[in-house]
Amino acid sequence: MRAITSTVYKFDELSEAAKEKAREWYREGDLGYEWWDTFYDDFARIADILGIDLRQRPVKLMNGKTRYDPCIWWSGFASQGDGAMWEGDYRYAKGSCKKIREYAPNDNDLHEIADGLYQIQKRYFYRVTATSKHRGYYYHEYCMDIDVFCTNENGYEIDNFVHDEEVKDLLRDFARWIYRQLESEYDYLMSDEAVDECIRANEYEFDEDGCSV
Repeated sequence: MRAITSTVYKFDELSEAAKEKAREWYREGDLGYEWWDTFYDDFARIADILGIDLRQRPVKLMNGKTRYDPCIWWSGFASQGDGAMWEGDYRYAKGSCKKIREYAPNDNDLHEIADGLYQIQKRYFYRVTATSKHRGYYYHEYCMDIDVFCTNENGYEIDNFVHDEEVKDLLRDFARWIYRQLESEYDYLMSDEAVDECIRANEYEFDEDGCSV
């Protein structure tokens, strides 16, 4: 039997080349936690402002209890077909243009979605509704099977509603917006700055070449 001793290093003690290898090791773990959960409350609040009632799905917890998450589905971020989608029902929400500017004053994309939906609703006396369901095997805006409805003053559905595709595009724009928020946060979490901070906070140790020990 023989004992082998080795020297271990904290991240800041590594050479620049070894630091880069340590970062690669950390990124291969793909964060290891559901970092996106913190965004769902914000997405749900914005959906509510726009007039979207997101469906809820049950999630079983390890303690045997159940929580309910909004039906927002996504995949990312480097493959063809990546994107986000949502399931739920849409109807006119009074004051949505003003409320979205109060909630997200600098987000022009959300302002345009709210304004576009409002203009169509106003033209048809606020009787436009829609339903979105998942279709297919992927998760992006074109996996949203959207049915749009508009009724007349007697409550009968209008045939050949001319703004059908426009409403669908605006609702898909919200899914695109969701994906951009997730992608932006993921890019930050994978940045050198954020990775270095996490490595230091967890006090990981490495050999001279930057391999985890």
